[in-house]
Amino acid sequence: MTDPITHRGPDDWGAWTDDEAGIGLGQRRLSIIDLSAQGHQPMSSASGRWILSYNGEIYNFTELRDELESAGRAPVWRGHSDTEVLLACIEAWGVELTLQRAVGMFAISLWDRRDRVLTLARDRMGEKPLYYGEVGGRVLFGSELKSLTAVAGGRLEVDREALSEFLRFAYLPAPRSIWKGIHKLPPGHMLELRRPVDATLIPRSFWCVGEGGMRTCRGSLLTPMMRH
Repeated sequence: MTDPITHRGPDDWGAWTDDEAGIGLGQRRLSIIDLSAQGHQPMSSASGRWILSYNGEIYNFTELRDELESAGRAPVWRGHSDTEVLLACIEAWGVELTLQRAVGMFAISLWDRRDRVLTLARDRMGEKPLYYGEVGGRVLFGSELKSLTAVAGGRLEVDREALSEFLRFAYLPAPRSIWKGIHKLPPGHMLELRRPVDATLIPRSFWCVGEGGMRTCRGSLLTPMMRH
């Protein structure tokens, strides 16, 4: 799945798997912040509970790092990457609050080894793409459809309604993709997959724009086939 997207990250490659849990994370890295091996992904948290593979950049990671240090909740830093800071924030504040406070562009896949929960999340404006879907009893996800088709291949079917929208608008709004059953995670949304996998795969928003300006949103649900 990582081979078709080498162009997204030509500087490094990594994979992490847990055969017992049936989960695997892959990464093609474009090294921008912390060019050393300490920025290698997928990355484990200091406690070993969380495994993170993410695409993007957290613009306020130095402020978040300073806040953790001031509160005495920072780990012994291994490097200087925003990835490590994200993991430390998740350990200190939890997943959703970290997502709400992270300013930047990102597509995140995060595995909780203790509770066996996979979280997928996309940045507020949707600058970084993230596709997901259930194919042949497996949940697949990636930054490009190429990653999913590398595994799903001929089992995917063109979504004719999505094709009609593309011909009409010259783009496909989230949550549709050109393939039936494969969705784009909407901007500002997160998706939690637990064991056993919930077949509905319903994302929920962690951030939105309201009448009073930007705000976090709690409890907002979006069914995979809802149109924007």
